[in-house]
Amino acid sequence: MSAQKEPSMTAGPYDTIGYEVDGHKATITLNRPEALNALSPHMVGELRAAYAEAEADDNVWTVIVTGTGRAFCSGADVSEIPDDGRVIYERPYLSTYDQWEAPQEGTPPFRRMAKPVLAAINGICCGAGLDWVTTGDIVIASDRATFFDPHVSIGLVAGREVVRLARVLPRSVALRMAIMGKHERMSAERAYELGMITEVVEHDRLLMRIHEIADIVNSNAPLAVRGTRLAIQKTLDLPLNEAEILAEAFRERVVRTDDAKEGPLAFMEKRSPNWQCR
Repeated sequence: MSAQKEPSMTAGPYDTIGYEVDGHKATITLNRPEALNALSPHMVGELRAAYAEAEADDNVWTVIVTGTGRAFCSGADVSEIPDDGRVIYERPYLSTYDQWEAPQEGTPPFRRMAKPVLAAINGICCGAGLDWVTTGDIVIASDRATFFDPHVSIGLVAGREVVRLARVLPRSVALRMAIMGKHERMSAERAYELGMITEVVEHDRLLMRIHEIADIVNSNAPLAVRGTRLAIQKTLDLPLNEAEILAEAFRERVVRTDDAKEGPLAFMEKRSPNWQCR
């Protein structure tokens, strides 16, 4: 088997994902249903390009990620993992920051991006597919969705996926899922009970519901939403006092914007605000 190629950014239109912008929402749809939306290097490159495109588009305020077929994402495409695990990099070895980081595969760049990511889990979600669940800002699921991590069942160590799971789930639950591998599958209802997702929806209403949620988010001041999201994301690992100070810094930045003046004015005039995202 040939060595695996490092994913690279690909400009749209895309082959393995759908990308559509409508009403301040960018919807990214994983579209390899015949492979259960497994992540190939090419698909990872397209996802990275789509995230960058959405983040750079001033008309996009919210990003939605979902999948086609009976799976949301079944993890990395094992058919493209070489026997010796080698990776051919397009840049010299260890010359880029991404090569020093934990592999992110399909994960949205949640540490760097400002816009919220909403995930609608339409079916099987396992391995690297769990990254959208553990890093997404709002995650809902179809009543047909199932969650598991198969790494140990195919001879691999479960890495960042279960480390993130252990920050979202109780330790004992995350460990059980991690070391039982493909034999331990969590239902959407159980994931909701444990707080891993925030809503379970009838399968046929999933896309409608995630767009309803995105529209509600977008009815709020977009810069205030981003600042609030960052205030949480950037402070999760900080002591409380330092976290409060950083969150207040985000508040101070947004209070200088036109939208921060528009909100109170619209309230006093008893009308809907006209957000300009500036």
